[in-house]
Amino acid sequence: QVQLVESGGGLVQPGGSLRVSCAASGTIFSIDVMGWYRQAPGKQRELVAIITGGGNTHYADTVKGRFTISRDNAKNTVYLQMNSLKPGDSAVYYCYARIYTRSKEVILIDDYWGQGTQVTVSS
Repeated sequence: QVQLVESGGGLVQPGGSLRVSCAASGTIFSIDVMGWYRQAPGKQRELVAIITGGGNTHYADTVKGRFTISRDNAKNTVYLQMNSLKPGDSAVYYCYARIYTRSKEVILIDDYWGQGTQVTVSS
């Protein structure tokens, strides 16, 4: 089985920085795309940033220039460096990964989600 475990959330003042991490564990053949989504109360979950296995990235316009997504393939970990945080960034941040696993000789592709980590930006 595969699990995604997030860490690094917390309370930060406007203009501050946080780095959230997400480590995938379990029987993993390989990891394709990884990313971060967020959901604020009363709002839909939205894409924040994604990074492909080849290192290509995509950011939501609202975070472009402030957030940086990266990954360490050796550690099966994705990071989101959040700088110049605004109150509007407050949300539960969810880790996402598309992961290949192998059962016998069959390779499977599944989407996995972390439980979420709370990020609160407030004075």
